Amino acid sequence: MAVTGSLAVPNCSSGHSPHLAAYVRRVCTGSSGSETWSQNLESPALMSGCCLPLQSSSELMKGQIKIAKRRVVMASLYLGTGPLEQELVDCLESSLEKSLQAKFPSDLKVSILLDFTRGSRGFPEHVRVSLFHTPNLRGLLRLLIPERFNETIGLQHIKVYLFDNNVILSGANLSDSYFTNRQDRYVFLQDCAEIADFFTELVDAVGDVSLQLQGDDTVEVVDGMVHPYKGDRAAYCRAANKRVMDVIHSARTRQQMLHAQTFHSDSLLSQEEAAAAGDRRPAPDTWIYPLIQMKPFEIQIDEIVTETLLTEAERGAKVFLTTGYFNLTQAYMDLVLGTRAEYQILLASPEVNGFFGAKGVAGAIPAAYVHIERQFYSEVCSLGQQDRVQLQEYWRRGWTFHAKEGLWLYLAGSSLPCLTLIGSPNFGYRSVHRDLEAQIAIVTESRSLQQQLHQEQEQLYLRSGVVSSATFEQPGRQVKLWVKMVTPLIKNFF
Repeated sequence: MAVTGSLAVPNCSSGHSPHLAAYVRRVCTGSSGSETWSQNLESPALMSGCCLPLQSSSELMKGQIKIAKRRVVMASLYLGTGPLEQELVDCLESSLEKSLQAKFPSDLKVSILLDFTRGSRGFPEHVRVSLFHTPNLRGLLRLLIPERFNETIGLQHIKVYLFDNNVILSGANLSDSYFTNRQDRYVFLQDCAEIADFFTELVDAVGDVSLQLQGDDTVEVVDGMVHPYKGDRAAYCRAANKRVMDVIHSARTRQQMLHAQTFHSDSLLSQEEAAAAGDRRPAPDTWIYPLIQMKPFEIQIDEIVTETLLTEAERGAKVFLTTGYFNLTQAYMDLVLGTRAEYQILLASPEVNGFFGAKGVAGAIPAAYVHIERQFYSEVCSLGQQDRVQLQEYWRRGWTFHAKEGLWLYLAGSSLPCLTLIGSPNFGYRSVHRDLEAQIAIVTESRSLQQQLHQEQEQLYLRSGVVSSATFEQPGRQVKLWVKMVTPLIKNFF
C-alpha cells in the first residue's frame, strides 16, 4: 500500500474520534514511549502487496533507485542470486555511476544491511554493506552447529527499503520468489522525511554494530566497536543497545518537542484562526508508529505494544491476524485465548509453507507447524472458544505464504479497521527473543484508507478455508511420532 501526503503531529483533542485517538496513543505510546508521526491523507493511494501484479514490487524498487538523489538504504535478511535480484544490483550500480559522472554530482549514498549467516554477493563500489552477526552464535556453538542451521540462533530480520524520503516496509526479502509467487505484504510511504530519517538512522545504527564487508570479501568491525562473536558478549550488547537507543531517544526527543507544540492547544491558534491566517492544512487523520524489537539488546518496544494491543482489545472488537509460520509465543497465545475480542487467525496450509518439499530434516518443518496448529486448535475447543477464535488456512496453487505479522484491528461496532501492523515480525519465539525486527503501526481515521485496508484483509482471507477437526484428518496431515516428540524441543528456534 502507498501513503502520500504532508506530515504533521497528531492532535488527540481533535479529529473524528477522540476515543480512537486516545486509545491508540495509550496502546502505542503509553507503554513503550515509542515516537510517532502523523500523516495527512488528502487523497490516499493505497496498494496491498498481495493484490499487485507479479514483480510489481521489484519494478517499484528499481524505479525508486533510478530517481534517488541522496540515499538508498536497504535492509533485508538476504539478497538472492536470481535474475530479478541481479537487476536490482545492476540498477544500483548504474545509479551510482550516473551520480559520480553527473555534471553536478548528487552525492548519492547507498547502504545495505544483511545477515551474516546468509552470506553476501558482489556489490558495486561506493556501497556500504554491513553483515549483522548475532552475539548469541559464538564459541563452541558456532563451531559445532551446521551452517544450514546456524541462522536459528538469531538473525537480522528487518525489511526496510528506502529511497530518499520514500520508504517501503515489508516482510519480504530481496529474492525472486518474493517478487513472483510468494505471498507477502508491504507498505509504501511517500515523501515522509521524518520516517525516512528515522529508519536511515536505525539501519546505520545496526550497521555500525555489524561486520563491514570489504572489497576482498573479508569483514571488519567498525573502529572502536566490540566484535559481535569474538569480543565480550555483554559488552557488545551494551554497546549495541546504546547505539540503537540513541537513535530512538533522538527521534523521541524531536517528536516530544513537536508534540508539546501541537497538543498544548493554549499555545496554538484554533483551526478557525489558523484557517483565517491562511493555514488550510487539514487535521491529521493517520498516525504512524515505528515498533522495534531487538531482545538480544534488551529492546522490546514491539513486544510491549503488541501485548498491550491484544490486552486492550475490547469485547466486540475483531482482530484479524496473519502469520506465515504459526508458532505463537506463550504470552501471545494466552492473550488470544484469555481476552475478549474475536480473532480470525490466517496461517499457511502445509502445501504453501516455505519448507514444503524440502530435503532432509527441513522437510519435516511443515509437519511440525501442523502439530503446533492442532495443539492450539485443541486448546481453543477445550475452552469452548471456537466461536470467538477461528483458524483459517491459506492455500494457493504454486504459491507460498509469507505474510508476516499482519494484524488488522476493528473496534467494536465498526465494519472497517482503524489499525494495521506491517513489517518483519512474526509473533513467534524467534521473532520476539532472537532476531532483530521492525514494523510500523498505521492508525487511521481516514475512511478511504480504512476501506482499502479492509479490502486488503478480505483479499488475503479469500484464499483460505476454516480449520475444523476434519482438517487434521485429511491426507498428509498425519504427523509422525518423532516430529511430535522433537517439536517441543525445537519450536523456540523457528
